[in-house]
Order: sequence, then structure tokens, then C-alpha cells
Amino acid sequence: MARPTGVTFLAVLAFICAGAAALAGVASFFMGGVLSKMMETSGMGSLMAGAGAVIGVVILIFAGLYFLMGFGLWKLKNWGRILTLVIVALGLLTAAMGLFKTLSPFQMGLFLWQLFWCAFDVWIITYLFKPHVKQAFS
Repeated sequence: MARPTGVTFLAVLAFICAGAAALAGVASFFMGGVLSKMMETSGMGSLMAGAGAVIGVVILIFAGLYFLMGFGLWKLKNWGRILTLVIVALGLLTAAMGLFKTLSPFQMGLFLWQLFWCAFDVWIITYLFKPHVKQAFS
């Protein structure tokens, strides 16, 4: 069975996110080093270097997950579909919490941004549960 167009779109989007996250992870290592040099006289240098390293590792783990997600979707592996559903559900939960956070005090721009991500995540979840899409992964 041919790969559905929406699955191709999601796979390419996952690969783009993986690349962006990998760059952000490397940048975090670099910025931790820069901040450690800037703050070494105050005694906070090692803390900044450590924070940059920890944040960089976490971001690189997410880059790996996004790459696996894209690969699984591209190859129509059911584990890729399940991994995507889990990651998107976590993203939906995070966006929903962000949506409520924008209500007090009300921030229209952030509210609309979080609403967009909630809607996009709901679209992905419903799309991956459509019968013809599920069948493509079997």
C-alpha cells in the first residue's frame, strides 16, 4: 500500500523537527560554555556549564525521538505510528496546560498560539486513527 500523503507530511515534519532539535542541543552545549566563561568570576561558571550540558542532552534525546518518529512514519512501521501518537498526546497535554496558563492574565497572542497547537495535535491524533491510515501501517 502506498504511503498516505498526510503520513509523508508528518514524517518530513518529524525529520525537520529532529534537525532543529539537534541544532538546538548543540547550541545549548555551546551557550553553556559561553555563559560559564562569562560568569566564572561570580562562581556560577560551573553551574552554567552543567546546566547547558544537561539541557543539551535532553534536547538531543528529543531529537533522537523525532528522528525515530519520522523514520517509523516514513517506513510505515506501526511502532512509528504509536510513538507519534504518544509524543503528540504529550504535546497536546503540554499545549492544553499552556492554553490555561494564558488565561490569567489573558494573553491573546499566546492563547491563539496554544490553541493552534492543540488543534494541530488533535488533527494528528484523529488522522492517525483513520481506518485507511491505520491500514497503511499494518
